[in-house]
Amino acid sequence: MMDFLSNVHTLTLTVDESAIDTNGHVNNVAYVQWMQEVAIAHYESLGWAEETRDQKATWVARSHHIEYKRPAFAGDALSIRTWIATMERATSTRRYEIHRDDELIAEGKTVWVFIDTTTGRPKRIPEAMKALVNTSSEK
Repeated sequence: MMDFLSNVHTLTLTVDESAIDTNGHVNNVAYVQWMQEVAIAHYESLGWAEETRDQKATWVARSHHIEYKRPAFAGDALSIRTWIATMERATSTRRYEIHRDDELIAEGKTVWVFIDTTTGRPKRIPEAMKALVNTSSEK
């Protein structure tokens, strides 16, 4: 099993002007997009894409939750961290933190469901995937 620190994956980016809304700060939709991007990058870094295809499965989001702490602006350098907090029968909860330098500006979570691509129904997450993450606690 991986410990918490080895389970964290980080994406860094500079906020583009296209992410700014009419209020002059990052649009809410951009945060969801970044959460998805870092989740996919983490998933691919674990080597799970091929395993998922072999299982005739995919992951779909059941829900997203974001709590905004501070606004972000064009030109800000952000660090988006993610880790898998839990894996259960057919669902996985992924946590996120978005930082500007050492300042937490947002945190969130997504509940993902492992889906059988043939039936469109939830499918049991393979034990091999579960064994790669520490699911003992949700931060």
